[in-house]
Amino acid sequence: MASNAKTTGTQDTTAVEITSDTAKVVRPTGLDSGAVQPRHSFLSRLYTGTGAFEVIGRRKLWYGISGLIVAIAIVSILVRGFTFGIDFEGGTTVSMPRGDATVSQVSEVFRQALGHDPESVVTVGSGSSATVQIRSEALPNDKTDKLRNALFDRFQPKGPDGQASKKAISDSAVSSTWGGQITKKALIALVVFLVLVSLYITVRYERYMAISALTTMVFDLTVTAGVYSLVGFEVTPATVIGLLTILGFSLYDTVIVFDKVEENTHGFQHTARRTFAEEANLAINQTFMRSINTSLISVLPVLALMVVAVWLLGVGTLKDLALVQLVGIIVGTYSSIFFATPLLVTLRERTELVRTHNRRVARRRGPDPDKGQARAESVPEGPDGTDEPADPAQTASRASVAAKGEPAPSKPAPGARPVRHPAGRHARPSGKRDKR
Repeated sequence: MASNAKTTGTQDTTAVEITSDTAKVVRPTGLDSGAVQPRHSFLSRLYTGTGAFEVIGRRKLWYGISGLIVAIAIVSILVRGFTFGIDFEGGTTVSMPRGDATVSQVSEVFRQALGHDPESVVTVGSGSSATVQIRSEALPNDKTDKLRNALFDRFQPKGPDGQASKKAISDSAVSSTWGGQITKKALIALVVFLVLVSLYITVRYERYMAISALTTMVFDLTVTAGVYSLVGFEVTPATVIGLLTILGFSLYDTVIVFDKVEENTHGFQHTARRTFAEEANLAINQTFMRSINTSLISVLPVLALMVVAVWLLGVGTLKDLALVQLVGIIVGTYSSIFFATPLLVTLRERTELVRTHNRRVARRRGPDPDKGQARAESVPEGPDGTDEPADPAQTASRASVAAKGEPAPSKPAPGARPVRHPAGRHARPSGKRDKR
């Protein structure tokens, strides 16, 4: 049946649901002070960036995990050291198609031919493209020829044409002097990269962000080096190139998060809605999916590179490059989320500006954290940025809220989905008449 409904002209907007039997007054969610806000699933909050993860509030946990990782990395570097490739230490490498040969058989042939054991014998690749690589100290030409003859007599390796040939056995030698020059150039490249990055970050960001970003980069470098030491991956020139690449990736990920933190905390001292730490945690949640997606997209080609390098082509250089990139992407993603921003918040909370702001937010929220936070987010601020409103009506409204002990209607969190009106299209704003 048709009827006219008129809502009251109070501050709290009500809605009228028209049915065939009666007119039912409904209070929309989010406008009633006693209404329960809709709860979204974890995946929904993760996707919209509305607080699925509490990172800053648990920063002590992340500091402990990060400290343990760094400690293990440093101990491994000091105790185990690194396995440097032939390009750094010098030596001789002999390679041949694996065929039916085993690592132990190749080692035995080397021992019988030269009278001592090789430094290492490894199999690279799989299937018909697999090769055996023998590494030893630098050998003179006559000993290298003697080893190649022994390997050919024992295993008869086949060339690309399918015929047994000595040309299927290749060798390369690097002098210790050349290895020293390569090491020096690699260190220079790393230092130049760090200096240029430090200059950019110092100019681009304020002091505490610069300190946090540079510390995070040192964290990534230490942990990646520690993984290589702990697992025993060989350090080659390709490793250095990959290391410079992943340091740039880590810096990019950190810059993305810091840009959002800078946006959220711009002028934070003029409002008492959130603390600096809460704004930073919101920034992490808002960029979390972007960081994860970027990392996943970066890992896919690296994994493809490893498959091609190790299982199909047996190219050691590609394997070394892919390994350091894979380790670096994982470490860089972790550090940009769980180390860089918590460190920034810790440094900023030591300043008097943030301390004063945090006390102001705590004072505004009152003794009850749950009700106090809702009250702090809903009550408007004065024109001077303080928590005292200039309008007497606002002052009376705040006093009424405090007397009832209930939170005032709060604004939706940034990024939250809009709440649809429960009465649908039949609802009318306060004080207006249904014209039907």
